Amino acid sequence: MNLCDIRTVRDILAAFGTQTKKNFGQNFLIRREIPERIAEECCDARDSVIVEIGPGIGCLTAELARRYRRVIAFEIDKTLIPVLKFTLGEFRNVEVIEGDIMEVDLQKVLAERAAGERISVCANLPYYITTPILMRLIESGVPFDSITVMVQAEVADRLTATPVRGDYGAITVAVRYYGQPRLLFPVGRDNFLPAPKVDSAVVRIDLYADKPVKPQSEKDFFKTVKATFGQRRKTLANALSAGLSDLGKDEINRAITDCGFDPQIRGEKLSVADFAALSDRLFRGK
Repeated sequence: MNLCDIRTVRDILAAFGTQTKKNFGQNFLIRREIPERIAEECCDARDSVIVEIGPGIGCLTAELARRYRRVIAFEIDKTLIPVLKFTLGEFRNVEVIEGDIMEVDLQKVLAERAAGERISVCANLPYYITTPILMRLIESGVPFDSITVMVQAEVADRLTATPVRGDYGAITVAVRYYGQPRLLFPVGRDNFLPAPKVDSAVVRIDLYADKPVKPQSEKDFFKTVKATFGQRRKTLANALSAGLSDLGKDEINRAITDCGFDPQIRGEKLSVADFAALSDRLFRGK
C-alpha cells in the first residue's frame, strides 16, 4: 500500500469517512521519497524507539517502523485512529496513542514503554503550534538522543540560525542551549495534500547529554533571553531595561559592560554562552 499516492490517500480518507482538518494543521505527504529520507536521517541507532507526533495516515510511521526497533505515535485526531490501525496493520512494532502531545505526560508514558532504551523524536509538526511542541519536547525531561522535525521553512531558518543573522531569536538560543540543530533538506509545498501556502524543511536537533553551557540559573537565563528578544528593534540595554525593569537601568548597563559588551549591541549578536554569562551577572546575588 502506497500511503503517499494521492488517489490512495483520498480513497482511504473517504472509506473511513474523514478528511484533512485545518484546525489540526494536517497536510499529508504525497511523495514517498520524502518520508523515506526523513526516516533514514532522523536517527543513527537502529535499535532506537522513535516517538512520532501526528502520524496522519501513517506514511512516515511505516518508514520508521521498517528501520527502527519500535515506534510510539501520538495522534490528536481520533478519526484517524481506525485509519492507522488499517494502514499500519502489517507492523507489530508500532503503537498509536490517541492524545494531545501538549497534554500527555511524556516522561510517564515513555518510562512505562521505553525505560532504558534509546529514544528519538521524528515528526511533521503542524505549523500553527510548532514552537510550543518543540519546547515541550526539549523541556520534557526525557533523554532524547535527537529530535527531527519538518517545519515551515522560515521556522527552520530560525532554528538553525547563528548569531548576527536576522532570523536569530529566542527560539534559536533555546534550541542551541539544549542541542545542536542542523538543516537536513528542504521540502517544497507541492509534496503535500492539501498543498500548504509555504514551503517546509526538515531540521534535526542532536540533544546534549551534558550541556556545554551551564548558567547558574536556567530560569534567569531564559528570563534574560526572553527580555532581550521581547523588543527586537531595541538595543540590548533598552530591551533588558524594558523586560527586566525591576533590576534598574544603571545595574543593567553595568552588567552588560562587565561582560565586555557595548550597551548599544543588539541581542542577536550574543551566543548561548554570552547569554549565560550575562544572566549570571544580572542576577548575581539574587
